Amino acid sequence: MNALESTSTRPYLIRALYDWCTDNGLTPYIAVLVDDTVQVPREYVKNGEIVLNISFDATSSLKLGNDFIEFKARFAGTAREIMVPVSRVIAIYARENGQGMAFPVAVPAGAGEEKPSPLSSVPAAGGGEEEPRVVQLVTPEPPASNTGPEGEPPRPPGGPRPALKRIK
Repeated sequence: MNALESTSTRPYLIRALYDWCTDNGLTPYIAVLVDDTVQVPREYVKNGEIVLNISFDATSSLKLGNDFIEFKARFAGTAREIMVPVSRVIAIYARENGQGMAFPVAVPAGAGEEKPSPLSSVPAAGGGEEEPRVVQLVTPEPPASNTGPEGEPPRPPGGPRPALKRIK
């Protein structure tokens, strides 16, 4: 079996990051690109996307399959059946710290002159067909200003470092 015949890594990565979130006491969220194949409450869809909490506390009967993510959840007190094709998941991440992974967005053929998504497929090295790549979400680094010499904590803004004065 070659790479073209193998199954997608996306469902395996989603399950792995779900396990990592739950093992570390974090809340797993998935971002989903909504179309007609996605079964979610449409009133919560914004800009063609929805973010879903898939934690144990927020769902029941959660199944993270190779083709679909299925579960029951409450929206405004009403139980709803949710079914998301794995191919429509564009990211899974922890709510508390934003760590996770984003996936390439499948762009339909003949999409015209629409603005490409920053998560869309990246051209293969050969310049031929597009090869999907996984993109990792990275939390931004704090600004480099206000830092002291290596190994010291950041210095407060405005002037020299304060000193303690012992009073007897």
